[in-house]
Formats: sequence, structure tokens, C-alpha cells
Amino acid sequence: MIGPVPGQRMVGLQLPIQTGTALLASPWEADATPSDLAAVAEVADRAGFDYLGVCDHVAIPESHAASMSTFWMDPVSTLGFLAAHTERIGLLTHVYVLPYRHPRMAAKQFATIDYLSRGRLIAGIGGGHVEAEFDMLGVDFAGRGPKLDEAVPALIRALEAEFVDGLGATPRPCQTPRPPMWIAGSSPAAVRRAAQFGDGWLPQGPATADLIDRLKAQLDRFGRSPETFVTGHIAAPVHIGDPDWDVGQRTLTGTPGQIAERLVDGVDPMVNQMQIRVVARSLAECCDQLEWFAADILPMVHQ
Repeated sequence: MIGPVPGQRMVGLQLPIQTGTALLASPWEADATPSDLAAVAEVADRAGFDYLGVCDHVAIPESHAASMSTFWMDPVSTLGFLAAHTERIGLLTHVYVLPYRHPRMAAKQFATIDYLSRGRLIAGIGGGHVEAEFDMLGVDFAGRGPKLDEAVPALIRALEAEFVDGLGATPRPCQTPRPPMWIAGSSPAAVRRAAQFGDGWLPQGPATADLIDRLKAQLDRFGRSPETFVTGHIAAPVHIGDPDWDVGQRTLTGTPGQIAERLVDGVDPMVNQMQIRVVARSLAECCDQLEWFAADILPMVHQ
């Protein structure tokens, strides 16, 4: 099972192009092609990033479309495409909205991706947040938390055993006993759910001190060891160098050493998984930034 290595921090990439949301996408991504998506994944794979993360939405209400966009590639289909274009990098759903699906359907999708990629799936699970999307699918938005508490153990059982309740499914996942499950969310219930059922936790943003304290308390409550648990952190965007264009107020710029120092500054020692994204104006610049990051920053952030 993909998991933490003592003394090393995993570093993953929020994959560009897969969504058009204004929160994540740069203008160049609007005209990008599937070949461009594969090119970014191949660069990240060769460069040494630990995983690619892809998002999940089914349909966006018109009231949200201006900011969220309606362009969201299906995460499972996208990971299947990326599995064929990469060799070693992990494939993360960040995150798969489990309340939209029956847990046995989710298990079939996850097991197939893990089988096809020869053991590279990381199942990132979340509860979702767009109420209109739930209404469209006939799923109770207010009850999504309790539904997750029932569905996650059912999903785990179906990934670990060929037969559950008399019904069997193959192919089986390559990872043993199953692909890792990182549970997302920064609410008290989400943090508790991650500590109770998950192999890791994906915050909605930075792993603040308050969230880390809450996670530690919940891990202790369920007798879980922080050393074997993946504790995530979403870093600020990065652009290496001194750009003469607007890269955004939050974006970290400067030399590789300066950026590496700022990425890890103040991050709790318990954080052993960090997700980054690079800011660029074109596919070529994005790939260049990823290669530069991997050569000069990744070794410092990994440790």
C-alpha cells in the first residue's frame, strides 16, 4: 500500500487542465487538449512527484458556473487515461464524492484503476459541497455525513475481499490489502472520519495548527499512530523566478531555496504529504516549472 516513508514527505501535484474552475485553472488551460494533459502527467512522472490529484464534480449549477466552471473531467476516467501515459506516479482522486455513488460501484472503479495502473491508486474520499448537485442526483445533502460513515467501511470491505455478502468482484486491486484511502475535509466530523476509517487525511487547505491538534486528538481516540498515517497539507501556488507578470498575491516566487524554505516554514512536523501547483502562462512554461521544481526544490521538500 502506498504510504508514508519515515523521514520523507510525499509531494504531489494538483493536475492542471482537468478542471476549468477559476480557483485553480490558469487562462492557458482553457485551450489545452488531452495530449497536453498527458504531457504534464508524463513530466510529473519522470520528474519524481509522488502523485497526481484530480477533482470530482458531475454537473455545476448555473449560479456557480462563472467561478467554478462547468469543465470537470470525470476523475476515474481521467486516472485511467493518465495510467496509460505514466509509469510510477501515484493516481489520487482529490476528491471522489462517495455519497454520489453506491460503495460497491466505487469499489469496482477503484479496484479497476489500481489493477490497470499496477498498484498506483490513492482513493481520496470526500463528502461534496454543492447542494444543487446532490439534489440533481437525488441524494440527501444534509445526510451526506452519516451516509459517508456507512459507505466508507462498506467500500473498504469491498476493496479488501473478493466476496462481500455473497457477491464477488474481480479484478482485484494490486495493492495489499487495498489501495490507501485518504479522507478529506476540515470540519470536525471529517477529521474524525479520517482518523477513524482512513489511511490519511486531506485538508481543504493548509494544515493549520488547530486542525493538526484536532487530528492528533482523534488519532489518539481511535488508537491510531501518526507515524503510519498520511497527514496532508495544501501549499500556496509556486512560480520559480522573479516574474514580471501577475502570478497572484498568494503565489510563492523567488529562488528555489527561498521557495523551499517558505513551503516548509511553519508546517507541523506531523505533515508528511504536501500538495503543490505551479503557476504558468503556457503548457511549455508549466512543464518547465515542474522540471525546475523537481530538480531544485523537490529534494528539499521531500526531507
